[in-house]
Amino acid sequence: MTPSNGLRLLPWTGPDDKPCYLSTDDTAGYLSRLADHAEDMQLELGTEFLDHALEVLADADSGPEELRILATDLTAALRDTLRVATSRGHRLPHPIRLAHEGSSS
Repeated sequence: MTPSNGLRLLPWTGPDDKPCYLSTDDTAGYLSRLADHAEDMQLELGTEFLDHALEVLADADSGPEELRILATDLTAALRDTLRVATSRGHRLPHPIRLAHEGSSS
């Protein structure tokens, strides 16, 4: 996605984990509001995972399985957060390019 094409990267993916885009000038439209809400929920969940990670890492009794689950959850939350940052960055007056853009993930 290039910032000049007017497409909004949505916070979810489509078939085969391909990015989904919204083409609209109506930032108050139903799909725009739905995407805003989904982004907010993804960021909130990422914050909750971070808080949980701090607890797990502080507990010397945390086992390998718990750490593996935590790493999986944090990876998903980070992927979502980067998608939100990319989408919001492209909607800034002077969009910034994030380091992960263009890399295969």
